Amino acid sequence: MTTTTDESLVPDQRDDRFFLGAAIAMGVVLVAGFSVQLAMGRSSFSAPLIVHAHAVVFMGWLGIYLLQNFFAATGRSALHRRLGWIGAGWILAMLVLGCAVTVEMARRGETPFFFRPLQFLVFDNLSLLTFVGLTVAAIVLRRQTDWHRRLHFCAMAIIIGPGLGRLLPMPLLAPWAWEATFVVSLIFPLIGMFADYRRSGRVHPAWGGGLAAMFGMLLVVEAVTYSPVGEALYHAVVAGSPGAAVAPLDFPPPPGPPPAGAS
Repeated sequence: MTTTTDESLVPDQRDDRFFLGAAIAMGVVLVAGFSVQLAMGRSSFSAPLIVHAHAVVFMGWLGIYLLQNFFAATGRSALHRRLGWIGAGWILAMLVLGCAVTVEMARRGETPFFFRPLQFLVFDNLSLLTFVGLTVAAIVLRRQTDWHRRLHFCAMAIIIGPGLGRLLPMPLLAPWAWEATFVVSLIFPLIGMFADYRRSGRVHPAWGGGLAAMFGMLLVVEAVTYSPVGEALYHAVVAGSPGAAVAPLDFPPPPGPPPAGAS
């Protein structure tokens, strides 16, 4: 593996074990979040087909990420490279389906009640774009293993937000539910930085790049959400749909019991 010239930052078996363990932890968070949602009856298999396709593709990426870290930790470099190219194409499907599902939810007026509809439209899509950007950067720097794996890690920290959100008391966190989820997701790269410092006495600069992308995303989301540009974008997306009747910055009413006499 090609690495940076600073020997204090050269990947070793401790790096391999850390990133594999962290990937497993991220997988547990995602699976637990969606399993809890299903067990509590908040999700069902009656969702539109595009939602199921979205779930399969995003869970497929989790499988790819876990396998890539397993291959790296066990020295299966050839398999790691081959699966890496599959993953490079996989993110295109994630981008298309992720944006499509978000737009569909906004148009149907079915954004979660603890998010402002406009903010949901902006942060869901921008989070995905930031994930793709960091993932592409990791692929470009694939020969610099230390950068490669840390940028991938920061990208994963972004897309575990939906899993984290399903484990947090989101209704109680409104009107800052998304921001709270973002803060919690920072735990993962912060743990990575601490692990670096503990091993070598230094923090790898890749963490700074990943955190800069994440905080940049946060600032853009907030700026667009509360701007005329964001409002114009929202109205353009929901025009001619039930979502057009939903005010962009008003929280939708929480789901309630069915009316009396309803079956």
